[in-house]
Amino acid sequence: MIAYILKRLALMLPTLLGALTLTFVVIQFVPGGPVEQLMAQSRMGKSGVYKSRGDTDAKQIEELKKLYGFDKPAHVRYVEMLQNFASFKLGRSFMHNKDVWELIKEKLPVSISLGLWTFFISYLISVPLGIAKAVREGSRFDVATTLLVLVGFAIPGFVLGVLLIVLFAGGSFWDVFPLRGLTSDHWADLSWPTRIRDYFWHLALPLTCMVLGAFAEMTLLTKNTFIEEMRKQYVLVARAKGLSQQRVLWKHILRNAMIPLVTGFPAAFIGAFFAGSLLIESLFSLDGLGLLSYESVVRRDYPVVLGSLYLFTLIGLGVKLLSDLLYLVVDPRVKFESVGK
Repeated sequence: MIAYILKRLALMLPTLLGALTLTFVVIQFVPGGPVEQLMAQSRMGKSGVYKSRGDTDAKQIEELKKLYGFDKPAHVRYVEMLQNFASFKLGRSFMHNKDVWELIKEKLPVSISLGLWTFFISYLISVPLGIAKAVREGSRFDVATTLLVLVGFAIPGFVLGVLLIVLFAGGSFWDVFPLRGLTSDHWADLSWPTRIRDYFWHLALPLTCMVLGAFAEMTLLTKNTFIEEMRKQYVLVARAKGLSQQRVLWKHILRNAMIPLVTGFPAAFIGAFFAGSLLIESLFSLDGLGLLSYESVVRRDYPVVLGSLYLFTLIGLGVKLLSDLLYLVVDPRVKFESVGK
């Protein structure tokens, strides 16, 4: 097992380098870099008319290139980037004039709130529902819940978000839920029970949008996994021995059926933080990592783009390794020593 872990850790390095190198190369050919954008803004007067200032512009461009490090050749900047990333120095944002790591930490509360509760609510609802659907396969309960799950899965999160805003956030009908931020402006002055209620009151609509798609997918995965296990030979043998349906389900089927769900915990947990939240954050005015990543790409804030890519890729590779190791915990039949022989 130790040899397998060391081998996987060794393979992470070229994967990480490949992702960073590809992104760095693509950036070199993207028009409209940060220097060009700043110069374009400085040339626009209050009337919005473009004005060129000749030699002054050329001097400013050279100064900005030197300030941002673009006066150096691409290969020098690439080596410097790798050296800084090796010591977890992610650089400084052009747009926010802040350290990238500090900027990411500022946005984490929103992403943690959305990701953490989306993950837990999805699993707490979908796993029991999926088991119930598998046990009652073909019944009216199974058909009705499948219809509801598929309808929920078919509705994009941002479309549902717009609908919820129109209905419940002062759009055209009821003004019940707040539309901006994680907490109210006077949150610090509230008592702790009131703070908790205010926090979840702000999260109610965005969480509903994010949970719906993940909940539907996990429910169907749980149902199909349990049905597949219920049809295997060892289940028929257990029933032939006279074991009750409940004993077969909870002692034999549950352990094997939960393998893909348990091993998927790390990936689902991290994915809930960093995937699919851009539109939800934009709709509900939540300043999280999704919105930060989008703005960084649009405004060519390369330190944020590369720094966040490095951090998220590293986390993703670590989560993938953790998922593989969980197989050993939940399924003793897995032997890592035989992998690669």
